[in-house]
Amino acid sequence: MAAPIELHLEFGGGAELLFGGVKDHHVKLPSQSEPWNVKQLLAWIKTNLLKERPELFIQGDTVRPGILVLINDADWELMGELDYMLEDQDNVVFISTLHGG
Repeated sequence: MAAPIELHLEFGGGAELLFGGVKDHHVKLPSQSEPWNVKQLLAWIKTNLLKERPELFIQGDTVRPGILVLINDADWELMGELDYMLEDQDNVVFISTLHGG
């Protein structure tokens, strides 16, 4: 059984508007049978944090194009994207690069 982990989630570039205008979230993910990965984190965020218009943040089981994801200040593409195994105290940042007008 994987222990619960605590993460710092940050939403910026307008993405925070989908989360009630709150930019910083300190969350504790419950223990589960296998370690948490980013794909599972996104599903958890959609269920527990996302306040409105999930289609602007999630597309299928990943973030929509135009959302930059950083894990501990590194591009998630270098970390394995959805398969990255989260660790306690990881810092995950979601920045929207899409701006309406």
